Amino acid sequence: MDHYDGETNDYRQQEDDWDRDLLLDPAWEKQQRKTFTAWCNSHLRKAGTQIENIEEDFRDGLKLMLLLEVISGERLAKPERGKMRVHKISNVNKALNFITRKGVKLVSIGAEEIVDGNAKMTLGMIWTIILRFAIQDISVEETSAKEGLLLWCQRKTAPYKNVNIQNFHISWKDGLGFCALIHRHRPELIDYSKLRKDDPMTNLNTAFDVAERYLDIPRMLDAEDIVGTARPDEKAIMTYVSSFYHAFSGAQKAETAANRICKVLAVNQDNEKLMEDYERLASDLLEWIRRTIPWLENRATENTMAAMQQKLEDFRDYRRMHKPPKVQEKCQLEINFNTLQTKLRLSNRPAFMPSEGKMVSDISNAWSGLEGAEKGYEEWLLNEIRRLERLDHLAGKFRQKATIHEGWTTGKEDMLQQKDFETASLSEIKALLKKHEAFESDLAAHQDRVEQIAAIAQELNELDYYDSPRVNARCQHICDLWDTLGALTQKRNEALQRTEKLLETIDQLYLEFAKRAAPFNNWMEGAMEDLQDTFIVHTIEEIQGLTAAHEQFKATLPEADKERQAILGIHNEISKIVQTYHVNMAGSNPYTTITPQTINAKWEKVRQLVPQRDQALVEEHTRQQDNERLRKQFAGQANVIGPWIQTKMEEIGRISIEMHGTLETQLTQLRQYEKNIINYKPKIDQLEGDHQLIQEALIFDNKHTNYTMEHIRVGWEQLLTTIARTINEIENQILTRDAKGISQEQMNEFRASFNHFDRKRTGMMDADDFKTCLISMGYNLSEAEFARIMSIVDPNRLGVVTFQAFIDFMSREAADTDTADQVMASFKVLAGDKVGNDARRVSRVDGERL
Repeated sequence: MDHYDGETNDYRQQEDDWDRDLLLDPAWEKQQRKTFTAWCNSHLRKAGTQIENIEEDFRDGLKLMLLLEVISGERLAKPERGKMRVHKISNVNKALNFITRKGVKLVSIGAEEIVDGNAKMTLGMIWTIILRFAIQDISVEETSAKEGLLLWCQRKTAPYKNVNIQNFHISWKDGLGFCALIHRHRPELIDYSKLRKDDPMTNLNTAFDVAERYLDIPRMLDAEDIVGTARPDEKAIMTYVSSFYHAFSGAQKAETAANRICKVLAVNQDNEKLMEDYERLASDLLEWIRRTIPWLENRATENTMAAMQQKLEDFRDYRRMHKPPKVQEKCQLEINFNTLQTKLRLSNRPAFMPSEGKMVSDISNAWSGLEGAEKGYEEWLLNEIRRLERLDHLAGKFRQKATIHEGWTTGKEDMLQQKDFETASLSEIKALLKKHEAFESDLAAHQDRVEQIAAIAQELNELDYYDSPRVNARCQHICDLWDTLGALTQKRNEALQRTEKLLETIDQLYLEFAKRAAPFNNWMEGAMEDLQDTFIVHTIEEIQGLTAAHEQFKATLPEADKERQAILGIHNEISKIVQTYHVNMAGSNPYTTITPQTINAKWEKVRQLVPQRDQALVEEHTRQQDNERLRKQFAGQANVIGPWIQTKMEEIGRISIEMHGTLETQLTQLRQYEKNIINYKPKIDQLEGDHQLIQEALIFDNKHTNYTMEHIRVGWEQLLTTIARTINEIENQILTRDAKGISQEQMNEFRASFNHFDRKRTGMMDADDFKTCLISMGYNLSEAEFARIMSIVDPNRLGVVTFQAFIDFMSREAADTDTADQVMASFKVLAGDKVGNDARRVSRVDGERL
């Protein structure tokens, strides 16, 4: 193995990795293969060639020498053109010697390994070339090679959010570093503001696509490999990033432009050929589709199974032999079109526009039409075969059933046309009827066979049977004969029945007359009774109910008249039969004494009573409407006055209990309320007038209001009493206060304490509440002592203590200096705890009083 020594440089430190690592990481090796191959091809394409397999294509040394000539711009020694191993080793050694002369130290890399296709050594050699010719000459702020390239990246991406380049592996995983480099130099190519750090696949693919399309930097990396690797290969990243450095630094622009022109010319020639191939294939394929679809759309039917089987076999041959090559042509056509469009897009050329009618969409539409016609043809073939199988079976079944039925009908028509019943006696007619009934049963039993024959003929017609005219003619003859037999059977049966029942008919009509006349007569008598019945109602709903019932009764009159006519018709039928057949009938109807004259007389009476009943109901309905108006008029006022009285009671109660302002203020407010109440009296009087009208009309209830006049009167009187009593209480409280020197604060405390123990909220404390109040203030009362006190505060022995009596008692008790302090202290405690609750309850209590 050859070894090469050379001058030591800083960038050579990475080369030692190839000696230390016996095996490359598989993920890194994959990345290096793709990256190094793309890097080599980016230079080899200038010479009109490229490599596919990096360890195979460099084995003969020819493309390796060509690569070095392209990247160095220098001519190497003339290569050996032989195919032998020695020639290959010689060429590789010439390339390695050239690298050594450029100051590169090659460690453990010999020509034999390269010729043998050693992937590790080949990748190491290419990495060394990349370091020397793509990275070594990079110089940024007194740093060079790898450090210079890293510093260049850091300086270029510093202003960008979420970009922090610290190395050549994980710093590039999210793709933002590549996008930032592109945006920094060519901001029109990428909208950096729309990129997201959490979407590395999109970022990487965007950068790679833009670099390849607009910067002429081949795609050396795969986004999936970078994202899917915990630590991307550093050498692959450095190689790809160095391409950005050189692309943006402007080096080799002239050479790149020249190579690009050559490439464009070659690509244009290839594109022209692809266009011609596409046009030719599209024309051939569309012509074939045009010829094939009419054949598939041909639905000419065959009358025999063999002919249809042959058509099915022809279709299968089409599927096996003719269609598959066309499927391949269609696929190749789409591949050529997509390849051509991709090449044109990469060359910044306008998209290829095929001739009119030869677009891929046109071909797809034509092919879809072919597929649809093919599917329809196949379904038609299978349905036709099934139809012919079914037709053969049905035709045989039809002939069998038709033959059996025709044999049964022979002689039946002559039998049914006999007139033997005209001279027969009643007993003979009954015998003929029994015989005819037996024939009818036999006829009914053959009904299913006739229906089956008709159904089979119908199905044969629906399946387009070729001999349908003969089938239809035979089926029609059978159906016509069947209808004739049915008509003759019915006719003979009617004649026999008519002859047998002629004498019995009159008796049955008499019985029918009696059965229908009796209930109709009862109905008329009940109707007359109802129509003359008097009625008493109190509401409009009741009269409406009677009116509705009467209208329902009137609605039944036409049907009743029809029943009357029918009953009379029965009697007329009896008379007609007697006259027509000259039947001698003596006496009247044995089943009833009701005659047609009786029915007509009662019916006329009912008709006279109906309009009389109508008039009575209309008059009563008018009276009830007037009563309803009076109810609503009274309710409209009562529903306003009742709540008004209740509201005033509540407001008066709140004034007397809630202790807002001085007693004089409360007195003034109450007197204003009294004035307003007195001014409301005309409305009460007006309501009394409406109530008088209601009583005169004998109206006893009113669903429109819950208030009665009695309720309003009681409420009004109670309101007057309450306002007067409350004014009197306030006046007495003022007199008591002034006479005994009680302050307004003390009066408020008295009221709060009184309200607290007035648990029933009646405005008066009962004996138990008053006793509880005294005990709470510290009184230790015996029963005798409490009775004495009650005799003072309740001289009328009503069992209650008013607020005025309570004030008088407390005032007397407070006159004692020793007791006064205790009483006032107790009041303050009670007033502070309970006055709020009492004030909130007052409006509810006074409302309950009303």
